[in-house]
Amino acid sequence: MAVTLEEARWLGWILVKALMRFAFMVANNLVAVPSYICYVIILQPLRVLDSKRFWHIEGIMYKWLLAMVASWGWYAGYTVMEWGEDIKAISKDEAMMLVNHQATGDVCTLMMCLQDKGMVVAQMMWLMDHIFKYTNFGIVSLIHGDFFIRQGKSYRDQQLLLLKKHLENNYRSRNRKWIVLFPEGGFLRKRRETSQTFAKKNNLPFLTHVTLPRFGATKIILSTLVARQENGNPAGGDAKELDSKSKGLQWIIDTTIAYPKAEPIDIQTWILGYRKPTVTHVHYRIFPVKDVPLETDDLTNWLYQRFIEKEDLLSHFYETGAFPPLKGHKEAVSREMTLSNMWIFLIQSFAFLSGYMWYNIIRYFYHCLF
Repeated sequence: MAVTLEEARWLGWILVKALMRFAFMVANNLVAVPSYICYVIILQPLRVLDSKRFWHIEGIMYKWLLAMVASWGWYAGYTVMEWGEDIKAISKDEAMMLVNHQATGDVCTLMMCLQDKGMVVAQMMWLMDHIFKYTNFGIVSLIHGDFFIRQGKSYRDQQLLLLKKHLENNYRSRNRKWIVLFPEGGFLRKRRETSQTFAKKNNLPFLTHVTLPRFGATKIILSTLVARQENGNPAGGDAKELDSKSKGLQWIIDTTIAYPKAEPIDIQTWILGYRKPTVTHVHYRIFPVKDVPLETDDLTNWLYQRFIEKEDLLSHFYETGAFPPLKGHKEAVSREMTLSNMWIFLIQSFAFLSGYMWYNIIRYFYHCLF
């Protein structure tokens, strides 16, 4: 099939734009990530003197870095429409997000839509596949205290023990408030067949838009972070860090991500921007953690029910282009999430100026020493 001159020009422009965006992304990383590391190193004395203030400053820089990643999609026309309950109302409480997982773009989507939720991003801990440790952002996540989990039966028990220890050592000591978990344990396209086979063997619902979740990480998080009362004293992991002001984990945010025509965005598309502008839709439902069972069987059933509901939500979305209204409401209400162009400009300017400053400082000391 012959390509017309107009199509050739359009393809050429897409290629040029992708190359320009890739070059900017590389430059962005070369100044922002090393600058973040340098600031963290220079602030180590503050970490000893005032740990809480240190992690507050680190969290702000972390939020700015995630905003830069969000901006790559924003300027490509990849925006977010939010549905369901308003999670801004609980942005100062401790919460866990349970998110369906379709592609690497899910993480970028959350980085974008959580930017306007106060200090949530700064005080957030991510649980992500260990492969992300080896990306350009891996060193930042390691410093921030995110947890990288290895998939597979042979690693499962060991990883859960490591997760519990990580939460006890890092969650409240670094003043974390929210934790993000993808309970399916992998991308939809990779796990769907296995999940459906398991469902058939165990007389469970046949799901196509999501997969049956794994309960291990969820159980560890709940048992470690939920404040319990036993003989008048806080119980559960990290109890020594649970001061009188902390109420422990209070909310579960059931988060459902939907892409038009069920075509998810991957990280390559987010960076290069070769796909046409797309609106990703994110639906929230909030559950009080006190209503969530902790016993293994009951928790597993509770999680299965949430993902069965996700299946219904996504089926409705793919049929109608919108999520259904919340229970007790006649109409579904959507909210367009926006990023401030001025704010993005300011943090990008700060990143490039910081990169220039640290380059000159390091070059000066290099010449002094050598």
